[in-house]
Amino acid sequence: MPVITVTQINRYIGSILKNDRNIQGVMVRGEISNYVKHFRSGHVYFTLKDSESAIKAVMFANSVSRLKFEPEDGMSVIVSGSIGVYERDGAYQLYVNDIIPDGAGAAGIALEQLKKKLQKEGIFDKAHKRSIPPMPKKIGAVTSLSGAAVRDIINVLSRRYPLGELYVVNALVQGEAAANSVCRGILKAEAAGCEIIIVGRGGGSSEDLSVFNTEKVAYAIYNCKVPVISAVGHETDVTIADLAADLRAPTPSAAAELAAPDIALLYEKLSGIERHMEKAVLTFFDKSVDRFTTLNARLLAQSPEKRLKLTDERLLMLETRSKTAFLRYIDRIERDLAEKAAKLDSLSPLKVLSRGYSLVYNEEKLISSSESLENGDIIRIIFGNGGADAEIKDKW
Repeated sequence: MPVITVTQINRYIGSILKNDRNIQGVMVRGEISNYVKHFRSGHVYFTLKDSESAIKAVMFANSVSRLKFEPEDGMSVIVSGSIGVYERDGAYQLYVNDIIPDGAGAAGIALEQLKKKLQKEGIFDKAHKRSIPPMPKKIGAVTSLSGAAVRDIINVLSRRYPLGELYVVNALVQGEAAANSVCRGILKAEAAGCEIIIVGRGGGSSEDLSVFNTEKVAYAIYNCKVPVISAVGHETDVTIADLAADLRAPTPSAAAELAAPDIALLYEKLSGIERHMEKAVLTFFDKSVDRFTTLNARLLAQSPEKRLKLTDERLLMLETRSKTAFLRYIDRIERDLAEKAAKLDSLSPLKVLSRGYSLVYNEEKLISSSESLENGDIIRIIFGNGGADAEIKDKW
């Protein structure tokens, strides 16, 4: 028996498996485990198992790129491929060409996976939602010009809000090129100065709405610098675009109603504000008049003119009182003087002289005795009425 190498053995077994039609183009059901995606090459490696056995599996990058979803551990799938030998390790494995979810559709799984990814990245967070401007001057609409959605938007805005300008960007809303078209439309409407943008289309099948379930459109809405209202499909349809938008509307018509106020309600509100302001102004004026009256009275009471008037009145009163008091004082003094003058008059020497007495002076000296006189002295005699000079001839 000839001696052969390990490589020859593995290669021989591989050729046998390769030529066995029973294991070429085979479809295998199992559960994915130990799923690993090589960062550089893009190849994926995993184990496919059931309740009793397991088999190694590999899927090369070109096949991985065609998958519509990301396989995960624990996922039940049906894989198609062929059994072969990996010569280096001498191990047989399943070379996978395609993976199909066992039960749920690939598109549904891919959609749920994308939702989870975007949710984790914060694309749907309420904290990032922006408020809708109350009275936008320019409203953008990214949709197909040939669809019913744009006509609904135009009808609603022309009736409810003719004050605003509508800027419509034509975009594909279904098909492979639709995602890029919608993204470009959002950028164009933003660059045109729109203060709010409506993105959407009318109803359709899940395939028709698939463009609004793409990662590109979700990021375009999230990164838009102005608020975005998503209006995709019918009321029961909720897309990724709806979750990423600042506001979701069930239909394009409802989006138009959310994007701008009703002018009739604005007029009614303005009328109410006008009445309120009129009432407030009248109330303010009434209060101002009352306050002015009070302050004016206080000002008049404290004004220099008023104070001067009060001072004049007080001075006049003091003058009257002083004059009265002075007159009373003078009257009292006059009566007192009259009494004292009468008393003094009764005690006056002249009164005595008037009764026959007289006063004798010798050189200004009152003579009360003859002993102080000498013969020949000249004396002055004062009577009650007049006087006379005399010479002493003899004294006794």
